[in-house]
Amino acid sequence: MKTILNRSLFVPLLVLSFGLSVLLSNCNNQQTTPSSGDGEVLRLLYWQAPTILNPHLSTGFKDAEASRITLEPLASYNAQGELIPFLAAEIPTVENGGVAKDGKSVIWKLKQGIKWSDGTPFTAEDVVFTYQFISDPKVGSTNAATYDLVESVEAIDDHTVKVNFKEVNPAWSLPFVGSEGMILPRHVYQDFLGEKARQAPANLLPIGTGPYQVVEFKPGDVVVYEPNPNYRAVDQLGFKRIELKGGGDSTSAARAVLQTGEADYAYNVQVEASVLKQLEAGGKGKLVSSFGSLVERILLNHSDPNQAGADGNKSNLKFPHPFFKDEKVRQAFSLAIDRKTLSEQLYGITGKPTSNFIVLPEQYYSPNTNYEFNLEKANALLDEAGWKDTNGNGIRDKNGVEMQVVFQTSVNPVRQKTQQIVKQGLQSIGVGTELKSVDAGIYFSSDPANNDTVEKFYADMQMFSTGNTSPDPGTYMKTYVCDGGKNIPQPDNSWSGDNYSRYCNPEYDKLWQASNQELDEEKRQQLFIKMNDMLVNNVEVIPLVHRADVVAIGNNLEGFELTPWDRNTWNIQDWKRKSQS
Repeated sequence: MKTILNRSLFVPLLVLSFGLSVLLSNCNNQQTTPSSGDGEVLRLLYWQAPTILNPHLSTGFKDAEASRITLEPLASYNAQGELIPFLAAEIPTVENGGVAKDGKSVIWKLKQGIKWSDGTPFTAEDVVFTYQFISDPKVGSTNAATYDLVESVEAIDDHTVKVNFKEVNPAWSLPFVGSEGMILPRHVYQDFLGEKARQAPANLLPIGTGPYQVVEFKPGDVVVYEPNPNYRAVDQLGFKRIELKGGGDSTSAARAVLQTGEADYAYNVQVEASVLKQLEAGGKGKLVSSFGSLVERILLNHSDPNQAGADGNKSNLKFPHPFFKDEKVRQAFSLAIDRKTLSEQLYGITGKPTSNFIVLPEQYYSPNTNYEFNLEKANALLDEAGWKDTNGNGIRDKNGVEMQVVFQTSVNPVRQKTQQIVKQGLQSIGVGTELKSVDAGIYFSSDPANNDTVEKFYADMQMFSTGNTSPDPGTYMKTYVCDGGKNIPQPDNSWSGDNYSRYCNPEYDKLWQASNQELDEEKRQQLFIKMNDMLVNNVEVIPLVHRADVVAIGNNLEGFELTPWDRNTWNIQDWKRKSQS
């Protein structure tokens, strides 16, 4: 979250020009300004605006949310952790022959009669192709880690798919499920594999099997949808038009739903608790929240962001960070952060301090970690590590290196206030701290050409929220797998690796590999807890707040249902106005 955003454009100008001309020709000159007072129009506000509608090429949750209105997975998990079929005819089990008893394969039976929004039949070949697209290293898919354990995907017939795993896989339900499992149309993307993936016009004008189709898209601004005429239940949809408007800020988006009623839904209202309470008093809408898997955390760069390799790229594994390589220093940084104040002042009931990397499901929540705010201990640890202010400038130094950090995050009032609280703590122990705020559209864009993305990590510390997108935390815990550097974002993989921190620990990698083969649930649970403890107790990452997913919903909207395991638009086919019922 991988938080989750408005982004710089990275497609070539020629492709963008072609894509937008197609979009405009398909929207019948419709206006992009949100309508008002029309019960048949659903208005969605995203202060983090979508900039691409292919979820396999983006880090941002907002892009996946916009894509989820159009694209579908085979299945997804609801709030109760139950698998719900979408394109699948049924959920595979050992009993119905879908899940192999040896744990090395799974067979999915697909619904028949499904068509893409352009009228082309949906078949098993589309599922096979989606795997080919995501697993192609030259594509640089941000969801590739979910499919690492897949050996092959084969179409048994038009409506049956078999997924073969490289070895025993207890997490058989991860591929093709949830927001990371959305299926792409083979006939639309087959000419855009490899390095051409980001040039596909369908990244801007997707063809999907979902309830609504895109008729207009202005990246970073607005997406307009209308019912997909080939959707299997098109006559049951609640709206004739959806207008997703991006930009602005979180507070304004919340106000438009809660106070003025100008919008029906506001995404990710990451606003101070006291402000949210005042806004909700407006009476036009309500806040809906769910404590899912999101953790606001600080990542520490284990490489030196100020030293470049021969290829000119910084944050290179060849150059360790000058002071984060010392565990005492990392411990001192963690001790200097006042999580309690962060939670109480900025989050209120929408967040609670945590020391864990995994916070959900509950069986994976470790009892072996803790957090502490103790400046005296932090100062003592830095003294022990040999970092002292020898030149009297207020900043510790050692061997001519100043303990100066750049701390970056996305533009958001809560995050900027979090930065200030963290900075205050760090400065009080002699750490020079420069704050950097990056537009969310750039920060979470996965744009290989931009140096301000979370993947590039050209800073010492960075902060955002994410969590496991499935009840199974396997893919999430792969975030810190090194695999000889293969999981590190770098030019060779188009900066698509998930290990942004450049953390490499063979012991951690072994634990993760063991978790992928362990079929005993209790033993697997303990492996994940050990991984969590290794990251937290060695301060490889600094969890701050277990964040609730908070959205604003208009009073006359029904059918909305949050799940921690998919994007908020996962069941948009069920959204309706109460007056229509």
